[in-house]
Amino acid sequence: MREGTLPCLGKSGFHRMHYVEWGNPDARTVVICVHGLTRCSRDFDTLARALQPGLRVVCPDVVGRGKSEWLRDALDYSYAQYCSDMAALIARVTAGEGARRVCWVGTSMGGIIGMMLAASSGCPIERLVINDVGILVPKAALARLAEYVGRDPRFPSFAELAAYVRIVSAPFGPLTDEQWDHVSRNTATQHADGSWGFSYDPRIGLPFRQSPLKDVNLLEFWDRIACPTLLLRGADSDLLPRDVAVQMTQRGPRPRLAEFDGIGHAPMLMAADQIAVVRDFLLEA
Repeated sequence: MREGTLPCLGKSGFHRMHYVEWGNPDARTVVICVHGLTRCSRDFDTLARALQPGLRVVCPDVVGRGKSEWLRDALDYSYAQYCSDMAALIARVTAGEGARRVCWVGTSMGGIIGMMLAASSGCPIERLVINDVGILVPKAALARLAEYVGRDPRFPSFAELAAYVRIVSAPFGPLTDEQWDHVSRNTATQHADGSWGFSYDPRIGLPFRQSPLKDVNLLEFWDRIACPTLLLRGADSDLLPRDVAVQMTQRGPRPRLAEFDGIGHAPMLMAADQIAVVRDFLLEA
């Protein structure tokens, strides 16, 4: 695994986006993996290892998360900014001699960013994996996320933080103890007073408090996507209801749908069956 940073431009100036990458830096296929709302780049470690050695896998920390810088103005945490940052990342990883094939794997927020980019004219994304997010994000699911997004809980020990993660992230499904430790440790930070908290800017929750929550409709983006697409869904997901997933298979890019029993929002792409579905799709053609 290698680490890097990228200067990105926002309304208030430049900020640095951190990323990790795996595999051959000269590989002709680059897979960009983007995490969910409060998660980080390291969620994709298991998937990235499974995609080696043939593919280069690049996993950014979206601004305000992980090791990326926080924005000066909290109002700048928006999908417009996230898409701009990812466009800069795409430019970096496709630079150099020879054409490079870009694939995208996006979980939840990362899936929405992928939809918006893939819907844009001239987008270089050739294969798209959308993990447990759809054309309609229900108000009820947003309300559940709002219960903890943007808060800044502190814990006396890492063990107590990890126990909390298992509660709020229970929909991830039956992870092993080692996987739960990975999920917790890579989004944890220890503060100067010795307490433990999460490595994201609490102000990313500002949009949840600015206006009343309502269903989010992304159909305008979905219907403009033309690249081959795979849609993943936790069978118990509240963020991607099954009827919405089925509707998505019948319009826009008409993706194949893969569902995973015993999982809510969202599949963590750590289990062998989840990884196999993604790997097979990315390696087609």
